[in-house]
Amino acid sequence: MFTTRLISGIILVILAVLIVGAGGSILFAVNGAVSMVGLFELYRVLKIEKTPLAAIGYLACAFYYGLIWFDGHRYVTLLAIGTLMFLMSFYVFTFPKYKTEEITAAFFGVFYVGIMLSYLYQVRQMPDGSYLVWLIFFSSWGCDTCAYCAGKLFGKHKMTPVLSPKKTVEGAIGGILGSAVLGYGYAALLGHQMIQIKNPCLACALACGVGAMISQIGDLAASAIKRNHQVKDYGHLIPGHGGILDRFDSMIFTAPAIYLVITLLGIV
Repeated sequence: MFTTRLISGIILVILAVLIVGAGGSILFAVNGAVSMVGLFELYRVLKIEKTPLAAIGYLACAFYYGLIWFDGHRYVTLLAIGTLMFLMSFYVFTFPKYKTEEITAAFFGVFYVGIMLSYLYQVRQMPDGSYLVWLIFFSSWGCDTCAYCAGKLFGKHKMTPVLSPKKTVEGAIGGILGSAVLGYGYAALLGHQMIQIKNPCLACALACGVGAMISQIGDLAASAIKRNHQVKDYGHLIPGHGGILDRFDSMIFTAPAIYLVITLLGIV
């Protein structure tokens, strides 16, 4: 199991470097495909993956990526309203076939997977995005590694004993600090290439620290959903890791967090 997980992890890293490094239409297509698969996995756990509600969610996600591609960001709010109106209309005209919770789940999935994960591509498209996009990985996958090591060495206080018994407060802090150090070191090496960043070391360290903190919430949120619905993994697409959501659960939160921090700081 460990060998399978290790090999899959290495392949994922190689693919990430190639696809994210290429950017453009390649990253856009892969990001969109990953979002659609992740949305299907979530809907399957929620037991609505083959319903018309899911179809509306899939279409909304596809339309959203279309808006991103054609730079129609100003219409995202209208898309959200339209999606909710379609879902509620279907709810009304088929009543009482579907429950309120299923309508809510379908709407939630579009945002949780489709929209939030799209910020991987959107960060890549920012000024200096070819450098900034890697902060997402430092504060998600990097945080996982740092938190694991810190937890093993210093972990004593359980953070969420019911949801994830092995996670500790010390591990969480180690993940945040470790990611911040990774961001600082990365900027120290390549910061001179970041034309739009005023203080690369500070900006990257801060963005990675915040991203790492949020990434752990994303990881726990995905686990909570699985616990609520008594499933072990979201899927089996990635050997040794599970499904798309099992591997990208923290990145769902990290990608928009990095985008938000960079934008609010006004560093690009």
